[in-house]
Amino acid sequence: MRLLAAAIAFLCLLPVAAGAQWLPGQATEVVREGLEIGTSTSEIAITSDFRGADLTIFGALSNTDQLLLAIGQYDVVVVLEGPREDATVRKKERVFGIWVNRRSMTFEAVPHSYSMSSSRGIDDLTTPLDLTDRGIGIDHIPLTPVGFVGDGSNLAEFRQAFLRLQQADALYDRNPTGVRFVSSNLFKASLRLPANIPNGVHTVRAYLFKSGNFVTEKSLPLRVIKTGIEQTITDAAHGQPILYGGVAVLLAVITGWTASLIFRKD
Repeated sequence: MRLLAAAIAFLCLLPVAAGAQWLPGQATEVVREGLEIGTSTSEIAITSDFRGADLTIFGALSNTDQLLLAIGQYDVVVVLEGPREDATVRKKERVFGIWVNRRSMTFEAVPHSYSMSSSRGIDDLTTPLDLTDRGIGIDHIPLTPVGFVGDGSNLAEFRQAFLRLQQADALYDRNPTGVRFVSSNLFKASLRLPANIPNGVHTVRAYLFKSGNFVTEKSLPLRVIKTGIEQTITDAAHGQPILYGGVAVLLAVITGWTASLIFRKD
């Protein structure tokens, strides 16, 4: 009889003990992985002899699953995105033996430059749809045409032409092995900055994926500015265009007159 009473008492205590660990309807806090990044510099100075540079990004992961980390289930994509502006692509056609611009298409607010590094090829990271939704990768940058585009039959052609031109000018670049883990939770990425990188505020973005699923992202600003005489000329051209034009004409007159004196025939 005592044994039966003890068993009943134990069974009655089980829900209480279980409730101490988890109650139906009680929210459980899920700790997600974290991502932090830093850059080797916050400003790139463009001088007259600038021939391009390498930008190093350091990063750290937190709250990672050590087993998934050990078997390479975490991937990182790092991007340097230039200032956004409208871009027009023109197609030349031959008319009466002369090549002229016949058709054009303008894309809205596209990055002037785009440099990307990843721990492996981004096509192996996740689905193309997820890359397109987040605009990750050169082939997935949103290219939205401005204005009326007719039946849209030429849209793909102009998009491919724009990407081809940007890559030919080294403004769009990718490195599928540019991100590497230097320890279990620390990584380093290298991005190539072209010699013709545009001025303005660029954005460094880092994306974290786990087992093919997007987890989180971080971003930092990076300023690219001209220095020295180049910056003075740029400021004068934009800030005081009339004075700049007058000085340019005066210098041309003086240069021409000086050349005529030097090379004149007696």
